[in-house]
Amino acid sequence: MNASKQREEALSGLYPKMVQWRRYLHRNPEVSYQEKETAAFIVGVLTELGCEVRTGLGGYGLIATIKGALPGPTVALRADIDALAIQDQKQVEYASQVPGVMHACGHDGHTATMLAIATYYASVRDRLAGSRRLLFQASEEISPGGALPLIEYGALEGVDAVYGVHLWTPLPYGVVASREGAMMASADEFSLEIVGKGGHGGLPHDTVDAIVVGSDLVMALQTIVSRQVNPLQPAVVSIGTFQAGHTNNIIAGHALLKGTVRAFDPTVRDTIRERIQATVSHICGLYGAEGKLDYRMGYPPVVNDGQEVERFFRVGRQLLGEEAVQTASMVMAAEDFAYYLHHKPGCFIFVGAGNEALQSCYAHHHPMFDLDERAMLVSARLMIELAEDYAASPNEAIL
Repeated sequence: MNASKQREEALSGLYPKMVQWRRYLHRNPEVSYQEKETAAFIVGVLTELGCEVRTGLGGYGLIATIKGALPGPTVALRADIDALAIQDQKQVEYASQVPGVMHACGHDGHTATMLAIATYYASVRDRLAGSRRLLFQASEEISPGGALPLIEYGALEGVDAVYGVHLWTPLPYGVVASREGAMMASADEFSLEIVGKGGHGGLPHDTVDAIVVGSDLVMALQTIVSRQVNPLQPAVVSIGTFQAGHTNNIIAGHALLKGTVRAFDPTVRDTIRERIQATVSHICGLYGAEGKLDYRMGYPPVVNDGQEVERFFRVGRQLLGEEAVQTASMVMAAEDFAYYLHHKPGCFIFVGAGNEALQSCYAHHHPMFDLDERAMLVSARLMIELAEDYAASPNEAIL
């Protein structure tokens, strides 16, 4: 029996445990920056496995290291552990027991998958070439996120390559996808307070109407992408909040706008920021209002290394077959896995978890979100095979 087949059998034997872990986490979710019990649960499993564990890294992030007996590279694998402030509406026995909080993005599945990977590697230390560094990252869902603190605490020191997956319901179970270069967008956010001059609805000439100023700005900001960005460079400017006024016959003196900016190219990202600043200054000035803009740069784009994407396609096809491995579409959602790829070569991968028959067809962040749990097994196999292929490449060390 070859090594890959042995790994497949070992992970298949761990699949019931993966499901058990995932459902426990699904019942007991914790939002970003509050993952205390989630981290404690992970540490409990890792400690039983005899892993070296560093905890409390930038909140509740933690790093587990499994050192092999043979020389070889250090490969990092990452899972995020946080949930979202969404009420779970599923009628299943493992539904969230925490009001207003649920795993609506699959991070429970990511964590369970990584615990299975840890279990496997702990069992083959005597045959393992190099080290495997398992990153259980907190607070992915809310910027500034948990990746940067882990990096600051040395998560990537001595690492040769880094891989991550996202269970992805837009793809059907059995399909995996990635792409070279930019795959997921940057995610910046801004809030704009417009300070005008309120007054009587029948005397508009004595006021500076913050609603009119804000309305003009909403329309003007849409022209940044449509008229000031190369149409071959995807980008989005969206206004999600417009708050102003309290009653029908009083002109509002204040308004608050909040929005998001998405882009794949750093130059486009910077251009949009500059154009938003200029547009706010110009239009507020025309009306005699003051515009207080708070612009925050969030996660950068996820940009995959070309050589590691080639590895993904080769290893993925060997593992799952030609038709199961696809080129991912570019996605305007963001991921702080991007920070790891700024420092080390690696690859981020979508693993199909959608299945209409199992009601796992809802969008991420939807209150009915669920997974085809078999996708966890695909994820575990894929990440381990990528790590072992990397380890075998320079020195022919094979588990």
